[in-house]
Amino acid sequence: MKTVYTCFSTGVIHEGHLNIIREARKYGSVIVGALTDRAMVSFNRFPTLTIEERISLYEGIEGVDRVVVQDDMYYDEVIEELHPDYVIHGDNWCSGPEMIIRQNVISLLESYGGKLIELSYTRNESVIKTDRKLIEKLSMPEYRRKRLKQALNIRPIVKVIEAHSGLTGLIAEKTVVENKGVIDQFDGMWVSSLCDSTDRGKPDIELVDMTSRLRTIEDIMDVTTKPIILDGDTGGLTEHFVYNVRTLERKGVSAVIIEDKTGLKKNSLFGTEVEQTQDTIENFCEKIAAGKRAQLTDDFMIIARIESLILEKGMDDALKRAFAFRDAGADGIMIHSRKKVPDEIFDFCDRFRKEDKDTPLVVVPTSFNSVTEDELAAHGINIVIYANQLMRAAFPAMQRVAEEILKNHRALEVDDLLMPFKEIIRLIDEM
Repeated sequence: MKTVYTCFSTGVIHEGHLNIIREARKYGSVIVGALTDRAMVSFNRFPTLTIEERISLYEGIEGVDRVVVQDDMYYDEVIEELHPDYVIHGDNWCSGPEMIIRQNVISLLESYGGKLIELSYTRNESVIKTDRKLIEKLSMPEYRRKRLKQALNIRPIVKVIEAHSGLTGLIAEKTVVENKGVIDQFDGMWVSSLCDSTDRGKPDIELVDMTSRLRTIEDIMDVTTKPIILDGDTGGLTEHFVYNVRTLERKGVSAVIIEDKTGLKKNSLFGTEVEQTQDTIENFCEKIAAGKRAQLTDDFMIIARIESLILEKGMDDALKRAFAFRDAGADGIMIHSRKKVPDEIFDFCDRFRKEDKDTPLVVVPTSFNSVTEDELAAHGINIVIYANQLMRAAFPAMQRVAEEILKNHRALEVDDLLMPFKEIIRLIDEM
């Protein structure tokens, strides 16, 4: 009997999946591949079910003869092992980044005479409703909150990009690229106090209060599913920080990063050019410990940001603080630098990793932006945050358009600078 192979990554079976199985049965015995978590998150959504639960789900579909695990988005290993006569897939991979996976399958099948069967992607009211339910489930606090820790266990380095609105959240959520045979996307979003303040036309001195910042988070959460890390500035008074931890955890935020400074917050990019006061190790440890006592789940993370290198206090001070903050309960350490090269960041991480192999390390390579993610990962760094690039890209573009309209007294000359609005609203899902 001939064999037909298809691969699923869903946690919810709808009419489209059943149609693939029905069509596959016409050609032979049906084998379904269950894509692993690691493979899913590289170009798809985070899983809502474990791999074991997904295997069980697929085994229960009428017409499925066997379920195997597919550990990569490319089909090389599974096709080499199974040599299916046919691979069946919806035609939704005929465009976009997934085209390269399609071409990979075609090449593999051609090598021994296998055939590709493509079906029109099922898109009806029932399927749309099912997909919508899945997205709603992914956006629920209890699912979103734990997703950062899931990503840390799956990804070689977790890539996080700044979002300051619902629209920028959609860009972070839906941007998927194919480059040199690799399909990739961002793993989470960073809600920055700098960008949140700038978007409101306010200085970055903790002037925008937590209530306002929560509105930004809610705007982003309404339209996305990926984990959110909040820039918590200094964390404020310990009593306020405890309350905010409970609020953020309840809403589904995955982590808050607080910096070990005190007094009126000034942006770290100014370094020693402005007066900035570093908190004592004892006070900041108590703030971390109080926050950890306040949280109710194991999913939420409190990450301690160390400003010693920014304030030129030296490597020994930075490391002393890192281990003290970890011992106080911090779930991760963020080390910051204004240098144009990553040498002192690498030095810190290498020395930290000699004593601690597990505590997540976070960096924001705004100044040392030539460093690659592979280089960061090689020094034990787990999370990279692109902290303000979307805001910085938007401002000069908008300013140039405004200037050109003023110069020409019409909008014709800026047409080449503008994206058609229909391309923008394609990001926005209809209910």
